[in-house]
Amino acid sequence: MFDGAEPASGPKREVKTTCPYCGVGCGVIATVTADGAVSVRGDADHPANRGRLCSKGSALADTLVPDGRLLHPEIGDRRVSWDEALDEVARRFSDTIAKHGPDSVAFYVSGQLLTEDYYVANKLMKGFIGSANIDTNSRLCMASSVVGHKRGLGADAVPGTYEDFECADLVVLVGSNLAWCHPVLNQRLLAARAERGTRIVVVDPRRTDCIDAADRHLALKAGTDAVLFNGLLAYLDRQGHRDAGFVDARAEGVEEALAAARADAPDVATVARRCGLEEGEVAAFYAEFAATDRVVTVYSQGVNQSSQGSDTVNTILNVHFLTGRIGRPGCGPFSVTGQPNAMGGREVGGLANQLAAHMGFTAEEVDRVGRFWSAPRMAVKPGLKAVDLFRAVEAGTVKAVWIMATNPAVSMPDAGRVRRALEMCETVVVSDCIRDTDTGRFAHIRLPAKGWSEKDGTVTNSDRTITRQRAFTDGAGEARADWWIVTQVARRMGFADAFPYENAAAVFREHAALSDFENGGTRAFDIGALSGLDDAGYDALAPFPWPWRAGGEPQKRLFGDGRFFTADGRARMLAVTAKPLPRAVPDGALLLNTGRLRDQWHTMTRTGLSARLSAHAPEPRLDIHPADAAARGLVDGGLARIVTAAGEALARVRVTDAQSRGTIFLPMHWTDRFTGGCVIGRLIDDEAVDPVSGQPDLKRMPATVEPWRPHWTAFLLARQPVEPAHGGYWARRAVTGGHLVEMAGTGTIPDLAAWLPGLDPTEAAVEFRDHARGSLRMAWMDGDRLDACLFVAADGRLPPRGWLAGLLEAEGLDDGARAGLLAGRAPGAAADEGRIVCACFSVGINRLVGAIRDRRLTSVVEIGAALKAGTNCGSCVPELKEVLRHAHQREVA
Repeated sequence: MFDGAEPASGPKREVKTTCPYCGVGCGVIATVTADGAVSVRGDADHPANRGRLCSKGSALADTLVPDGRLLHPEIGDRRVSWDEALDEVARRFSDTIAKHGPDSVAFYVSGQLLTEDYYVANKLMKGFIGSANIDTNSRLCMASSVVGHKRGLGADAVPGTYEDFECADLVVLVGSNLAWCHPVLNQRLLAARAERGTRIVVVDPRRTDCIDAADRHLALKAGTDAVLFNGLLAYLDRQGHRDAGFVDARAEGVEEALAAARADAPDVATVARRCGLEEGEVAAFYAEFAATDRVVTVYSQGVNQSSQGSDTVNTILNVHFLTGRIGRPGCGPFSVTGQPNAMGGREVGGLANQLAAHMGFTAEEVDRVGRFWSAPRMAVKPGLKAVDLFRAVEAGTVKAVWIMATNPAVSMPDAGRVRRALEMCETVVVSDCIRDTDTGRFAHIRLPAKGWSEKDGTVTNSDRTITRQRAFTDGAGEARADWWIVTQVARRMGFADAFPYENAAAVFREHAALSDFENGGTRAFDIGALSGLDDAGYDALAPFPWPWRAGGEPQKRLFGDGRFFTADGRARMLAVTAKPLPRAVPDGALLLNTGRLRDQWHTMTRTGLSARLSAHAPEPRLDIHPADAAARGLVDGGLARIVTAAGEALARVRVTDAQSRGTIFLPMHWTDRFTGGCVIGRLIDDEAVDPVSGQPDLKRMPATVEPWRPHWTAFLLARQPVEPAHGGYWARRAVTGGHLVEMAGTGTIPDLAAWLPGLDPTEAAVEFRDHARGSLRMAWMDGDRLDACLFVAADGRLPPRGWLAGLLEAEGLDDGARAGLLAGRAPGAAADEGRIVCACFSVGINRLVGAIRDRRLTSVVEIGAALKAGTNCGSCVPELKEVLRHAHQREVA
């Protein structure tokens, strides 16, 4: 069970680490050459990915740039020493606690932290400050799964392993866009389908790329998953598919759950009507599920991010309990985690309603953790969950907050409230690797944290596999590990004896020991076998699943013995009644849904640095059904204004029948650093929250949409990032050598001096104006190099961006490039690549369509042979098929 860094012979070294994106937890091998250049590839030995990487993982080396890094501690905008910054954090928190009590302070942490970071922060808050006001952005993605698992299984533990995807005969994807959000798992599923005929059912209001390989798509109404699974439970029992041996010996609450399901969804006709499906669709799905013994039900944010997410999780667990389809190969419910270490954070008690090592707030558990830590002031009750935490900041009851590795001014619902709260808060401390984030702009103290390639510790993925993350580059500037930063503050607050850590291995050993402390098999999480691991063993630790109890072996699959982590060892079936959306939906409103894109991650502080990852979806894009678009006067490629009770936004329109009627979809990634007014958190209120988990409903926000018609459009190419100040629409993305900003506005063209900060119009090297046509073109030079160029048009006719963007890479412009600069094209220039379809090999739509036409390509395999597109991670394959289909339709026409 040992692995680790493997120095290669010659002038390079190789380090095994793990990907910092989704919860798949892919192994990565980073190769560092003598000159510091880094390349990455998938780790063929890692059990999660077996060598595969998605487009984001493949582009990790692109993001290892100094752009935007927070390099030094700062108080206000003043650079200070670490000692001064740490002293100030400790003083402010200590003074606030002394004046107002321990509940007057809070930490808001992140699934981007390593387990060791999480552990130290949780220990300081819950054992030594004496409050449980530490919550994590996992509240926004996994809290409902935690509740469902604890209620049904007795523990926050995913029962199965990724191998179950390959052993199952039927895989049901519920509220999971696996193809985009967990691409490597999707590729494993597709490989199983090709090898053994695994059938796939997708339950999702949207037609996502998962549909490309699905045998069945149930495009149900948003928020009706609980009705569908209640109906399935009643159907399975009615048709004689109860596993009486399992249920009688291993489950409680069976009749109550069945009675509730029968009352809620008594027959197929009722389910079809409430879910907006055809009776035949529902009946066929139910029959297929009933007839298939090996079934895995995979669910994600479409289930979790709901005001009834916890109950929906339990309806899924209920059908697996009734049929005994759990604890065996190819069987079971499977929650796929959104973040790389959301599960590791829960292991150490990162949520406000947990203590460390999967313990809660019973008197016995509080006493146990307190004795282990020798804690002087244990928290004795749950703290504030994310929504309530920021409401308390706004109300002034929480007066000091420390935010680590997350961006709540963007990602939280009612982000406007969060921003007001942070602006009013007496003390805001932000630990991050990026200096200028939407949240960082509210910080009184900024602490530079190490980034992915610099961090050392562990993470836990969706199937409970713990993997070492290993540093392979030095920390930028004065950046430090998060566990070190918290440890130093704890010492300055008077708790030095309890925070003696000098490396991540010491934290891990204590974490492992606590998991084993007075456990005796009663708690699922237990890695006691590693509590005595020395530093060398920690450095070489290979991936392993938990539990790994002292004297035992790591356990891949749970509940095979039929024993659960409840008091009596029996599973709990929960009686569930589906509930309506607790938001009023005005006449004519559409339901706004949000989620991730294929090539982006969270708020783009990392992926936004990569030109190839930014090229697939270069602007915030509103997906809307053709009928809904026509009824509102929206056109494909135009701009739309989205208005909700919480706020408003501007976005580019994509008209697509992949979107269900009555719904719209807007990605979650854009921030004020990348666009003018399209922060999704500003559109979604924080009123609709799961009453048990505290997880906000991010999938069903009533919205109105109308055309936004600009008087002029423009784009700017610049070496340095620019945030336009015209108050209209703009969206910035990385291009090789700089940045591309698309812009549009109403009224007259803004005054250049105030419009584009950092670009002085009097210093432009060349300029062309046509007042009659409302056209303006300018370029700024730095010697022979292009520094920036601006194109503005009242008629919307602007040149292609590809050739011009390429000029930013050039060390100098030749005569031909200079002559073509303001025209926007050079004689004989290659065709513009267009929007990128395959991020792995930077294949754009124009090149793709041209190759299909000129080379008579007829299949994805032929495209791959000609252009390489689709041959790496496979995420673009459904889109390649769509492009092929449209190209051939045009040819026939």
